[in-house]
Amino acid sequence: MLIEKERHDGIRSGVITVLFRRWRQRQATAGNVYRTALGRVAVDAIDVVAAERITEADAAAAGYPSAAAVVEDLRGRPEDPVYRLRVRFVEEPDPRDELAASGDLPAGELESIAARLARLDRASRTGPWTEATLEIISRRPAVRAGDLAGELGRDPAQFKLDVRKLKNLGLTVSLGTGYRISTRGAAYLASRAPER
Repeated sequence: MLIEKERHDGIRSGVITVLFRRWRQRQATAGNVYRTALGRVAVDAIDVVAAERITEADAAAAGYPSAAAVVEDLRGRPEDPVYRLRVRFVEEPDPRDELAASGDLPAGELESIAARLARLDRASRTGPWTEATLEIISRRPAVRAGDLAGELGRDPAQFKLDVRKLKNLGLTVSLGTGYRISTRGAAYLASRAPER
């Protein structure tokens, strides 16, 4: 989820507890925690509200001086619905970071990772991609996703989605530009070296 930089401090401190979005279709779900540039943010509730029914209290909770200022700042097409999200900053560390930092992979864990990667490869409409993606990130850390995708002959948007799947398994880490292999990912690749 994209959150404007000027809202980061307010959300982190708890001063901002509401976000407004004009979306063609819903892009968040109540009860989910989203990884954002400011950290993990929970969406506790989401509903559709008519722009003219945005309250002054909700505007203040969103960090705006007035409801009119909220409406003026909404992006998107005027005919699209306006969503009101009740949000809070999640202090706990991202479980993926803890997973990624672990390089101790017993045989059962290695087999589990290999099985999950094989499932991702089988589910792909474009064929196996996991090993090539891990290898290119290992060889070329901190390189733009578009450049890596181009080298592999892949669509950049799909490549980014696929790398997110690897990150969810704790195998990669996102950087300001590009990615790097995590400690866990490096241990997995080292275990596969004799097979390659």
